[in-house]
Amino acid sequence: MSGQQDNQAEQFDGRNIAADPLSSAPIIPVPVHQRDTEWELPNGFAWVYYGEGSTGVERPVIMADGFNLGRSDLQWLAQGLESGVSGDPAQPYKFLSTLRKQGRTVILLGFNERAASIQENAQAAIAAIQRTIAEQLDDSTLTVGGFSMGGLVTRYALLKLERMRMDHRVTLYFSYDTPHRGAVIPIGLQAFAHFIPTANDFARQMNSDAARQLLWRHYDSHTETVGVDPLRTAFLKELEDMGGWPVRPHKIAVANGTGDGTGVNVPPGDVALKSTGQIAFPGTTFFTQAAGNDVTVAELRRLIPFKTKTVKTSGLPELDGAPGGTLDSYRIVADELTAKGGKAELNRPTVCFVPTVSAVAIRDIDRQEDLYAKVDAIEPDESELDEFRCSSSTTGHTIITEELCSWIIERLPS
Repeated sequence: MSGQQDNQAEQFDGRNIAADPLSSAPIIPVPVHQRDTEWELPNGFAWVYYGEGSTGVERPVIMADGFNLGRSDLQWLAQGLESGVSGDPAQPYKFLSTLRKQGRTVILLGFNERAASIQENAQAAIAAIQRTIAEQLDDSTLTVGGFSMGGLVTRYALLKLERMRMDHRVTLYFSYDTPHRGAVIPIGLQAFAHFIPTANDFARQMNSDAARQLLWRHYDSHTETVGVDPLRTAFLKELEDMGGWPVRPHKIAVANGTGDGTGVNVPPGDVALKSTGQIAFPGTTFFTQAAGNDVTVAELRRLIPFKTKTVKTSGLPELDGAPGGTLDSYRIVADELTAKGGKAELNRPTVCFVPTVSAVAIRDIDRQEDLYAKVDAIEPDESELDEFRCSSSTTGHTIITEELCSWIIERLPS
């Protein structure tokens, strides 16, 4: 194997390792109703689907896109909404169609740069709310929310409007597996993003403003340390200064994780993934997160230019197997390794991304006992939300399910 081939084998993209699945290309494209109109907005845009039998905006539901790199692809989002998990495996649950059949206008909110700061993308959300009010044919109130990061963008937007004493006319806010108390990408993978010898999308994702605000703990590529990023600290302080949550709407949330304290089967300290070939980071090994100090979470090794690095953490709980919405992060890395001509020993393809307690804003995730709390057994009024629903089984982050969407629909304004 030549040095040039070795180098090419280690030119990773990694774009999908931390991307919101609902904001990514669908595995199997499905037909989607054609949008009725499109709005250009500051820092974003919206696709508008009128309710069945309607010729304009009535009973509006605004739904914001989640985290990824670059401009939102609302066709991907629409297809994800129409490819949900239902009780009948042969029949996908169609969230978008279900809302339209009720005569509701669905407004999908996209962003020019999904990895921009939450505050920046909130400008698009504010404009979408104002445009919706201006174009309404009826006097119904609005429902506003989003998926993953989109739930934080719309939460901030509503807070901002109330702070400016503007009538947003929103009576229901919802979030779908949104990391209100933080999201988790394994530290070893975050470090790997910057260990790749060429510029890559994964590193750009990890160092983006949005990721630095969303992640509970961030790997600083300059200092090679792990901690709460200053952008997250500043964002949380701004939320607190504005009151934390909008006052007027009824606030609800759903979690892709369970509420019974069980998550994916990921024992702490286990080998999650090892590159076993002779090219593409040979010998690189990722371990699942264990509690304690000086815990090795990755042994990184590359060929060109040759370098090795041990990545350790201290004071973190057993994050990877926690109850919550999941990402197939290690599977994606393994697939890219093999696509580059390498070999991979994949033991733990899936890990927790948004802990259940974070999605329903009922506990912080610093302590093991809180991270693995049985949410179903906690008094609901301990949550910052008015109501919430956890999935009956662990599902992928932002995966659309009939169980969760039906619960949301039952709470929509008439």
